[in-house]
Amino acid sequence: MESKKNKYKFAVLGAGHGGTAMAGHLSLLGIDVSLYNRGEDRIRAIKERKGIEILSNCDHIAHGFADLKIVTSNISEAIHGRDVIMVVLPATGHQFIAEQLVPHLVDNQIIVLNPGRTGGALEVLAILKEKGCKADVVVCEAQTLLYASRSINPGQTQIFRIKNSVPVAAIPAHRTPEVVGILRTALPQFIPGDNVMKTSLNNIGSIFHPAVTVLNAGRIESTYGDFEYYTEGITPSVALILEKLDRERVCVSEALGFQAMTAREWLYLAYDAAGRTLYEAMRNNRGYDGIMAPKTVMTRYITEDVPMSLVPIASLGRLCGVSTPVIDSIIMLSSILHNTDYWECGRTADRMGLTGMTLREIRTFITEGKINN
Repeated sequence: MESKKNKYKFAVLGAGHGGTAMAGHLSLLGIDVSLYNRGEDRIRAIKERKGIEILSNCDHIAHGFADLKIVTSNISEAIHGRDVIMVVLPATGHQFIAEQLVPHLVDNQIIVLNPGRTGGALEVLAILKEKGCKADVVVCEAQTLLYASRSINPGQTQIFRIKNSVPVAAIPAHRTPEVVGILRTALPQFIPGDNVMKTSLNNIGSIFHPAVTVLNAGRIESTYGDFEYYTEGITPSVALILEKLDRERVCVSEALGFQAMTAREWLYLAYDAAGRTLYEAMRNNRGYDGIMAPKTVMTRYITEDVPMSLVPIASLGRLCGVSTPVIDSIIMLSSILHNTDYWECGRTADRMGLTGMTLREIRTFITEGKINN
């Protein structure tokens, strides 16, 4: 008799650090999982070996060689017959993957963005509607990536830590318990989130990624990233700026009518890391040990997290009348560093499908999936 744990079939879209960790981990747990990547180069070694090696220094994390029967660059093959589609891509790829999924989706499939960054589920749902998707699917997002991991070699990924709990929310919010129940048959770390606005605005990567990179730009360039990003890059002074960023994020959430947790609260929830200040909590977090800084400032900590995390927070702030001067300054400095207008290419309220809605209509849409006038 088939066990409940093996009842649902998963697809993982994206073969980067997180995607390979998730696909390998699911396979080692006995889950039927496929792995998709847009380009063949990244998955060639995995296809040849028919699996991926998962490394870990933690005894409680499943590790070893994980068999993968389907490793493909054909998205139709990857999601055919799959109950759960785990999108593990940079948020800058959400628009592309949503457009690619439209003709292949079928009723009752669940799409989960891992993570959605800020506004990911809203943007994907808006694209599916715009492109005329007829399938009855549920779009969801995780608040953060479940894994702290790095791809070591083309066919080898190391998992440093699996977070204690990661909230997931669906649009509309009343579908969340159903979705989480299915996810937990494989990954019990997923817990119900209140709604996608809270998972979006509890996107702590928006606090820990862009500003830390910008404020350590000189050190990154002079050492080629030869320092531990979190444990050495977040000094007391850097942590003070992060706390100001964090406060603006929380204020935007409150203005929209949703309560966001602080970064310090999140560290305790995700990693059991406590402290009286954000700096102390970061110093007490062993989950980030060994994670090195990016080798250049041309990193997804800016290219992804500025347009897909900071810009939407600032855009939502403008929508509800909350100023975000510190967030705006990091967006500006990042734009200068990369000679790119991140406001222009970022995920704004318009791209999230919220243009023309009142705050009341936004709240109703998030929770009930409809707009009541």
